[in-house]
Amino acid sequence: MDRQPGDFDPRSHTGAERMGRADLKLGPRVRRLRRLWRTIPSAPRCKMCNSPFGAPAGPLLRYIGKGRWAGNSEYCSGCFRALYKNRDGAEIDCTLLFADIRGSTQLAESMSATDFRALLNRFYSTAAEVLIEHEAIVDKFVGDEVIGIFIPALAGENHAGQAVDAGRALLRATGHETDAPWAPIGVGINTGEAFVGVVGTADHVEFTALGDNVNVTARLASAAARGEILVTEAAARAAGVAGDAGPERRRLDLRGKSEATDVFVLTLGRAPVT
Repeated sequence: MDRQPGDFDPRSHTGAERMGRADLKLGPRVRRLRRLWRTIPSAPRCKMCNSPFGAPAGPLLRYIGKGRWAGNSEYCSGCFRALYKNRDGAEIDCTLLFADIRGSTQLAESMSATDFRALLNRFYSTAAEVLIEHEAIVDKFVGDEVIGIFIPALAGENHAGQAVDAGRALLRATGHETDAPWAPIGVGINTGEAFVGVVGTADHVEFTALGDNVNVTARLASAAARGEILVTEAAARAAGVAGDAGPERRRLDLRGKSEATDVFVLTLGRAPVT
């Protein structure tokens, strides 16, 4: 399809794109602000900068432009004013984490719709808290799945290690140190190049990640058994777990991929349940 004047092209190398790349890869000021906002106990928060929306701080921050963004209430208007102005984004090295509830169809059949909704809400809240604690951006909630993006600007250069730590923390937070987790989940983690930035229209914009490495991570989460974290070799090497003696190695034929994918299998020490 031919692009029209003004259309956003993630492959371009304009000044705004280069600025977006620098902001996504560096940003010590952004990291400091996220840590600052996190010290204020006023949930819920902006997915990107952690500034609180709830009382007592939230109402005050609205006066300086940090209220909820009209196009996406999960983010503050301050973050998106800056991002949307230049359509900031770039192809950068980052780490993706997908986690979804295993056997959600069976779970939904075993309880009322109201109880299943309560379970999903508890999972969303728990996952968001864990991801934010490990300096991730909570991309979105899709059905029974949560997606986190670990970029250098927020998670630092060890973004793969942060993602692996977040995966383990999420298993613990959902009860996988026991035989009966309250949310049985599988996790996929992958490191590589992805386009990270703002997509959408003026009426609805989102900060997200796009590309083949994102698709690979989604496939890993689908292939993970309950209590498993499947980590690609690239992510395992970057996180420093590739040389560990313990992790099982597995070769997977992921849907849509022409070649098999080698992964490390991490758990909390208990045998995963398929």
